[in-house]
Amino acid sequence: MKRGVLLIDRGSREKEAKEELDFICSKVKEKGKYVFSDYCFLEVIPPFIEEGVKKSLKHDIDALTIVPYFLYPGKKVKAAVTDVIRFQAGTNVKFVVSKPMSMHKTMIELVENRVSSALEKNGITLSHKDVDVLIIGHGSKDPNAHLSIQYVVDGLKDTFRNISHCFLEIEEPNIKQGIEKCEKNNPEVLVIVFYFLHKGAHVKRDIFEDLNPALEQSSIKKAIITEHIGTDEKMIDLILERAQEVENAN
Repeated sequence: MKRGVLLIDRGSREKEAKEELDFICSKVKEKGKYVFSDYCFLEVIPPFIEEGVKKSLKHDIDALTIVPYFLYPGKKVKAAVTDVIRFQAGTNVKFVVSKPMSMHKTMIELVENRVSSALEKNGITLSHKDVDVLIIGHGSKDPNAHLSIQYVVDGLKDTFRNISHCFLEIEEPNIKQGIEKCEKNNPEVLVIVFYFLHKGAHVKRDIFEDLNPALEQSSIKKAIITEHIGTDEKMIDLILERAQEVENAN
C-alpha cells in the first residue's frame, strides 16, 4: 500500500518552527518509508488543513495517515481531526488519524534526556537524585492537557530530588507560582524544562517575560534551562509509532 503522512501542527510565525517541521517530516518519510511526509497548520498561518490535504492527495497514494502533532489532547486536537475528516468524502484515499504526542513513555524519556543534556552542557555533575526540575507547559482550558503534563511529572518523581510543573498562561500554577514552590525546596540546582514542541515565540520570548523576574526575585542560586523537546530522534520515533498504531489497526 502506498501511504503518505500529514502532520497537523498548531501553527507558528517563527521561521524556526517551519525549519523544525521540515526536518521532522524528512526524517519521518525516510524512517517510515512513506511516499511523502508533509505538514500543515490548524491556525495562525498557512498552509492550513485544506491546503495540506489537497496537496497530499496530489500524490499517488492509497492511504493518508494524519498525525495531530500536539503535546496535549483536547479541543485543538478535536478541531484538527474534525477539519481533516470532512475531506474524506471527496476521495478514495483512505484517511486514518493517530493519537497526539501525549500520555506516552517517550515524553518522560524526552524530558529526562533534556535535563541530562542541560546538566552536561553546564558542567554540572550532580546525580539526578540531587537535582530539582520544573516543567513549564503552555496551559489549556481542557483538563486533559493538565493530565498529560502530570503524567510526565509522575513518571519522573522517583528520578529527581523534586519535580513539579507550571504553565505559561491560561491555568495555574503560573510561572511565578512555580518558581516560588521550587524555592521552598532550597534546590542546589533547578533545571527548567521548556515543554514545547517548537522554538516559537513562547520559547524565544514569552516565557522569559515571566521567568526572568521570578528567578531574580527568588533565592534560587543556580537555575539552568533545557532545550525545547520537539526536534529529537525520540520524538520522530514517537510520531512513527503513533502513525503505525492506527495504520496497523485499520
